[in-house]
Amino acid sequence: MQARSALFDLYGDHVRARGGAAPIAALVRLLAPLDIAAPAVRTAVSRMVRQGWLAPRKLLSGPGYALTPKAAVRLDDAAARIYRTSSPDWDGRWHLLVVRPPGERSARARLHASLRFLGYGELDGSVWVAPRAATEVPGLLAESGAAADTFYATHAGGPDLAGRAWDLAAVGVAYRQFVEQLRPVVAAEDFSDEDAYAARFQLVHAWRQFLFSDPALPAELLPEGWPGTNAASFFDHHATRLLPAASRFVDHCLALA
Repeated sequence: MQARSALFDLYGDHVRARGGAAPIAALVRLLAPLDIAAPAVRTAVSRMVRQGWLAPRKLLSGPGYALTPKAAVRLDDAAARIYRTSSPDWDGRWHLLVVRPPGERSARARLHASLRFLGYGELDGSVWVAPRAATEVPGLLAESGAAADTFYATHAGGPDLAGRAWDLAAVGVAYRQFVEQLRPVVAAEDFSDEDAYAARFQLVHAWRQFLFSDPALPAELLPEGWPGTNAASFFDHHATRLLPAASRFVDHCLALA
């Protein structure tokens, strides 16, 4: 587990609900159960500051870091998708982006990764499609130096549009593997608070990876017997079961700091 990715999970799943800021000492302590060493945490924090995700903040308990507005929007959107707090009906329209990408290869790669994270699938080198528009798109395009023409459209039939934009078979396999691999991680009934926190962290971290591959398609676009349904039930059950103990550990670490 990379320190930067773990910090996003930590802020999104715990720190955001506690004011959005935490002392660096607490961040180090909270990532230690994931075998992430203090130097890696500090390096990742510095990188996230440079990228505009975190900002230094003087806290009563010492030097700390707070989410930027950009990061808060991203994490709130991610949380809604992770915990499926809203599932609006689909009106049958697709949001299309015809992208004029930035010239720099690394900037194009970041743009493509961000579009996938926001639920867009690539039809070809410049056309991206999603069942719903993401509010972050204008800011993302401006930040990356790209531009796009945007459209709403209905699909008139023919080849499966969702199957062209996303590899749903591979996503289905990944959902089955998620349940198989995480079941032994969360199975114990007598976790300590720290162990419950670490197990839940691994569960949420693994589930969060689907934000890059699963666009949360409406039910009418999914294959019959979609494995994501069973995986979602598994995730919901264990994330809820482990949350009280995990929260106690987070509060303990913040109090120590």
